[in-house]
Amino acid sequence: MMRLPWFKHRAPRTVAEAAHILAAEGKGAMLIAGGTDLLPNMKRRQQTPTTLVSLRRIEGLKQVANGAGLTLGAGLTLSELVALPQVGARYRALHQAASQVASPLLRNMGTLGGNLCLDTRCLYYNQNEDWRRAIDFCMKCEGSTCWVATASKRCLAVSSTDTAPALISLGASVRLVSGQGERDVALNDLYQNDGMDYLARRPDEILTEVSLPDLAGWQSCYWKLRRRGSFDFPILGVAVAVRCATDGTVEDARIVLGAVSSRPLLTDAGPLLIGAKLTDEAIAAAGKKATSAAKPMDNTDLDLYWRKDVVSAFVGYALRELRGEDMSATRRRVGQHA
Repeated sequence: MMRLPWFKHRAPRTVAEAAHILAAEGKGAMLIAGGTDLLPNMKRRQQTPTTLVSLRRIEGLKQVANGAGLTLGAGLTLSELVALPQVGARYRALHQAASQVASPLLRNMGTLGGNLCLDTRCLYYNQNEDWRRAIDFCMKCEGSTCWVATASKRCLAVSSTDTAPALISLGASVRLVSGQGERDVALNDLYQNDGMDYLARRPDEILTEVSLPDLAGWQSCYWKLRRRGSFDFPILGVAVAVRCATDGTVEDARIVLGAVSSRPLLTDAGPLLIGAKLTDEAIAAAGKKATSAAKPMDNTDLDLYWRKDVVSAFVGYALRELRGEDMSATRRRVGQHA
């Protein structure tokens, strides 16, 4: 049985109090909300904070504010997020992504902020301590070699968040709060293509809320590929958001890939659609463009060459769904989506 290491536990009631504790504790402190990712990592000794600063008692992190767009507290559980009618009606990609994270029990605990800050994953990293010691560890934790590509100078662990690709396609931004103040950051700018240093969030900052713009006239969806129909992390995520004119001409589009690099990948495939209608030819061209941007590595489930090949198909599924086709049977057969 893997046991947690010893740690101190702090449970502040406000964001300001949490920020003060983070600043005072320094590098030994880490934030915890649902703990669905951090606690297993601590049991495997991948992360060993001396102090956990819990965010669960901060009611302000669970607020929902309607306005021109929508503001979501980062402390909302994924189950609470999926249950919000305005998310399902106006931001379909986010609803679909959140509803496919892990399993119902984990969605009841895991939070929106936690999924956005999810640690990157790798077959050589997400193992118990004895297994990792047997290979002399890896670059991401205690070692010096990236076993995915031994000549690599950076860690190639993969981003496995579902909600981030969906929110990036929707043009979301996040608020980061620390004892030094607060700042708003476009969600796409929160991520860095480095498996170790994958967030542009400072250790003393708290992700408090997610802001979505008014997307009147936009349609969106999210497709996820995984080995099983539940619990598994994505081995490919495709989020697509499109705004069309009344005649069906695409006025704007964003296509974002997940689980194909160390960060969610906003591709150049979306702009390729602008000015055209969602014909089979246009969809195929967008799929080909997205495939060229995908750089999956041999550090997660299933064959990396096959995972790259299916990018075009999944982009096609998403765009055909937004074109108005009934893709429910394909979702159940290929994506194993309920």
